[in-house]
Amino acid sequence: MKKLFAEFFGTFWLVFGGCGSAIFAAGYPELGIGFAGVALAFGLTVLTMAFAVGHISGGHFNPAVSFGLWAGGKFEAKDLIGYIVAQLAGGLVAAGALYLIVTGKSDFETIGGFASNGYGALSPDGYSMSSALLAEFLLTMFFLLIILGSTNERAPKGFAPIAIGLGLTLIHLISIPITNTSVNPARSTSQALFAGGAYVSQLWLFWVAPIGGAIVAGIMHKALFDKE
Repeated sequence: MKKLFAEFFGTFWLVFGGCGSAIFAAGYPELGIGFAGVALAFGLTVLTMAFAVGHISGGHFNPAVSFGLWAGGKFEAKDLIGYIVAQLAGGLVAAGALYLIVTGKSDFETIGGFASNGYGALSPDGYSMSSALLAEFLLTMFFLLIILGSTNERAPKGFAPIAIGLGLTLIHLISIPITNTSVNPARSTSQALFAGGAYVSQLWLFWVAPIGGAIVAGIMHKALFDKE
């Protein structure tokens, strides 16, 4: 249960901090933190929670990460469902908290996209489904390679959260204009369920591409880089 609570709180912080920065601070007032600031916020959520509870649960905070670690032989299949449920719950509770905050604004009218992910008309810069699919696949693949490499027993000790957090920051700097950056099905699901409409119908891509990329990375790391 400690592991599941750690995954719940870690995913809550990722969604609340990352998506919250996009909702509240990205364009505020006219000179907000911008998408570079949002990218940094996502990286910082993972970095801080990896240090805070990573030693308890492994610091996944993301169903794709759990699948990737399983494919790489670093996580047991029997724990997948519990971790994913905890991650989804953490993301949904965080999205609910964000919803309560944003709807309490004096001039509130609509939550809009609510920092959701999308392609085509829902892409921040109009990228197609195929572009979104490829970007999410490749970026999640490299994210897992960073995670698996930095946590390998032969890697320098104690620096993994920094590499992982900076890796996620870089991923967001690349892909916020493409899909608003997912690489995390729990993060995508939590926001899409509140935004509704077409965001929900496009949610499949933000499960398939990240999990597919993560599994490929796990297999690659196990075959090419892990200790024999």
